[in-house]
Amino acid sequence: MTDAAAFDDLIHPRQRLMICAALTQAKEMRFDLLAQALAMSAPTLSKHISRLSEAGYLDSRPDQRDSRRQWVTLTATGRAAYDGHMRALRELMA
Repeated sequence: MTDAAAFDDLIHPRQRLMICAALTQAKEMRFDLLAQALAMSAPTLSKHISRLSEAGYLDSRPDQRDSRRQWVTLTATGRAAYDGHMRALRELMA
């Protein structure tokens, strides 16, 4: 592997990897739709989003029309960490 530091222990758990992958494709998703798409309970998704947000990998904002709903996005830092992690995984498999 050329860049061992690219492996990210925070992203590696399956649910967090799924969250980052989904947000890489969608750019931004409403919390409830992300939970549904990933077949994840709201409390479980909330826990993982909190951890990723604390690391600066995700941002969330309230919906403009319904403040009870949240929109979640992958930050530039999160995208770089996800891309590096995926690169490290591909190199491990090569």
